Amino acid sequence: MPNLMLPQLVSQRSCKTPAMLTSHLLLHAAVLGLTILQALASSTFIAAVYEHAVILPDVTDKPVSPEEALALMNKNMGVLEGAIKEAAQQGAHIIVTPEDGIYGWRFSRETIYPYLEDIPDPAVNWIPCTDSTRFAPAPVQERLSCMARQNSIYVVANIGDKKLCNSSDPSCPSDGRYQYNTNVVFDPEGKLVARYHKYNLFMSETQFDYPKEPEAVTFETPFGKFGIFTCFDILFHEPAVVLVSKLQVDTVLFPTAWMNVLPFLTAVEFHSAWAMGMGVNFLAADTHCTNMSMTGSGIYAPDGARTYYYNMKTEDGHLLIAELDSHPRLSSASSPDVKWNSHASRVERFSRNDHEFGGLIFHDKFTFTDITKPEGNLTVCQKDLCCHLSYKMAGKREDEVYVLGAFDGLHVVEGQYYLQICTLLKCKSTDLNTCGQPVETAQTKFEMFSLSGTFGTNYVFPEVLYSEVQLAPREFEVLNDGRLVSKTRPTKPVVTVTLFGRWYEKDHLDINPTNTNLPQYFHN
Repeated sequence: MPNLMLPQLVSQRSCKTPAMLTSHLLLHAAVLGLTILQALASSTFIAAVYEHAVILPDVTDKPVSPEEALALMNKNMGVLEGAIKEAAQQGAHIIVTPEDGIYGWRFSRETIYPYLEDIPDPAVNWIPCTDSTRFAPAPVQERLSCMARQNSIYVVANIGDKKLCNSSDPSCPSDGRYQYNTNVVFDPEGKLVARYHKYNLFMSETQFDYPKEPEAVTFETPFGKFGIFTCFDILFHEPAVVLVSKLQVDTVLFPTAWMNVLPFLTAVEFHSAWAMGMGVNFLAADTHCTNMSMTGSGIYAPDGARTYYYNMKTEDGHLLIAELDSHPRLSSASSPDVKWNSHASRVERFSRNDHEFGGLIFHDKFTFTDITKPEGNLTVCQKDLCCHLSYKMAGKREDEVYVLGAFDGLHVVEGQYYLQICTLLKCKSTDLNTCGQPVETAQTKFEMFSLSGTFGTNYVFPEVLYSEVQLAPREFEVLNDGRLVSKTRPTKPVVTVTLFGRWYEKDHLDINPTNTNLPQYFHN
């Protein structure tokens, strides 16, 4: 509130006495001072995420009893409660827990039903911890509410919602109910302040229904405006992009059960890139299940990861805590909008290697050119996308091969979405036929790199992944003209440097997606 308002108050005609006016001004100044203090106090906040090794139910074709379902959920909530208490003791204001973190997965529509509760609209102004009988029995919501209230912390969890329907609704399922993959948020008093039904269900989530319309769920906190969505949602325009571009959230909460897919879609890599590309804080809590390649949680800011966790060696859960700016767009780290094709469309094409070849990355056919010299400039094109790379290696190794690749097309495997990708990546072996296959380790270090592309979309996510699935916080940056460049000499061997573009307007091209021959990690 600007101080210019004070002279305006004095100059206005009023029937107040001078004493009343003075009192009013003092009160106004006090309120203004309190507002300023509150703003200063909430310029940062402490965030926590917990990667949870979920205790899974036995696989069964028949539904268990409600008592058995609750017993299993209480085991998981007991673990989560320990993490919540520890986070609160370390000063955290909010904690995010994973998708499927309370009951797991591998359910049919029938077998998940005993685990579901009716979750009301937050507009009902409900604290389950102190008013548990107001609605139908909801022991899970009650316990989560009490965790938040007893620890004075926002608690974000993923549970299942059920809503009865009947024949008057032509979309009503034959069993007379909707079942939703649902995120809930309880504030430090234990009040339900947000409920979000996952819109982009993954292909194996047959136990759940799609909501009829995508929900853009936000809520206000003393440390910014928050939005929430779940796992596969991140790859689509609604609700993920809508929350940031139209509703201007500061921080995104992201429960997930993310299965890592190299080279572009490991959890820590893509989630940190999304935070940077969208200019928001991003709190990602993954489930931990190594035999399904599930790991990778983090607390990300627009300028890079504050902290992250990736561990395929143990089956333990892990708590992460870090400080974030409440309003990242106002921080000094925030940069103006990037013109993603500015540099690439102006520069003359670099030399094109005569040896261009095709290769598959996650079922998408890339155009590659191999990097044969220790330093240089290269261009590779596919359709309307030309990718330019300037680079210098610390030393060209004979036992490692890198390529520059481009892809401009519709991905149609586990979902249908249009991609434009420029990538520098390490091949699995010196055999060029292995280029694009998953690789976790490398030994080649680079002195510098600069990657750009003639993107047709403004939604481009910058990724740098080092050997052993390590991020490179604050070692690279995106320039306003769309170049992804190294700020300093990269400190570790490079697995990939990638500009991952999503062209949302082209998602619905008339192509029949095929879900056959999927990798093993897509089969639950």
